[in-house]
Amino acid sequence: MKDDDNYPKDSVKKGVYIFPNLLTSASLFSGFFGMVSVWNGNFKLSAYLIILSAIFDMLDGRVARMTGAVSRFGVEYDSIADVVAFGATPAFLVYVWALEPYGRFGIIVSFLYLVCGALRLARFNVQANTVESRKFNGLPIPGAAMVIASVVLFYYELGGEGKTLKEFLILVLVIVLAFLMISNIKYHSFKDLDPIKRKPFSVLAIVILAMIFIVAHHELFFFIIYFGYAMSGPAMYLYDRYKQSRGGK
Repeated sequence: MKDDDNYPKDSVKKGVYIFPNLLTSASLFSGFFGMVSVWNGNFKLSAYLIILSAIFDMLDGRVARMTGAVSRFGVEYDSIADVVAFGATPAFLVYVWALEPYGRFGIIVSFLYLVCGALRLARFNVQANTVESRKFNGLPIPGAAMVIASVVLFYYELGGEGKTLKEFLILVLVIVLAFLMISNIKYHSFKDLDPIKRKPFSVLAIVILAMIFIVAHHELFFFIIYFGYAMSGPAMYLYDRYKQSRGGK
């Protein structure tokens, strides 16, 4: 998301920034192609395309901020692309892949994910200038989409067994993700991380080891990272409540 707190109220008549919006278009296309892949029954490819969309979505915001190319048009276009790539595509994927046997209830649950993701984006855009930049209010929709994509990939990595159990677990997961997106639970935004600045040598070693692990077992890596991030919000919330019950100790 190009969520700079001070983006200008510019006019399209003055022109638009090409490169960041091309990256946004690439994210949108990846999401659309992900839906086409679901239609063709290629669920793994759809999951990979959601991950690719997330990469483009991360890049367009960073490029826009680094080059001073943040604009109101870019912010709105990015939100529309996110609704498709991280809302409609994952909703369509989980419905066809796991929730179709539930009939109308499966449709309702899939739509619940989509509408909660859209509400999450709308709330984010409204609160962009009023909330702490280091924290997200609710699970970001790209994060929720990545959980779904990583679960699909991890399921096939395990051999694709246990269809009935898969359908029930996905049903529960989608409902939980939907409500996490519209909740007030705080998530770290990682905006304070600057990969350009000098870091301790141990950070470089950890990054190299992580890259090796990604190459060897990327399905497991994606599942651990994104499922762990989704659960980090409720975990920190419960921990804070526990500290408050102990008198802040």
